Amino acid sequence: MYSKETVYIVGNSKTTTENAITHRFHSFYIGFVAEGTTGKIIDTSCSSTIRTTEEFIKCLFIDKSLAEYDDNLEREIKRRYHGSSQKAIIVAYKDAVKKYIEVKEKYF
Repeated sequence: MYSKETVYIVGNSKTTTENAITHRFHSFYIGFVAEGTTGKIIDTSCSSTIRTTEEFIKCLFIDKSLAEYDDNLEREIKRRYHGSSQKAIIVAYKDAVKKYIEVKEKYF
């Protein structure tokens, strides 16, 4: 399904104690499939309790990049996503960028 040139990076963060994600998963995770050399995100999924949440998060990240942190993407998340996991999404994205940079330096 995915090219051998892709990598799988998982960014994680905490959600609020009232969040259903916390009750079900204890943390919030976003899994990113990205091109190894460019960081271009080609697929994503997350630990969510509502299908629409996962689909919406996917539309925010597809064709973006993990190569460096994108302040414009953070602003877009803040403008468009108004659920209790907003901050967790941003933190998980930051974590994934950090992990991708480490992977790229080591393997690409």
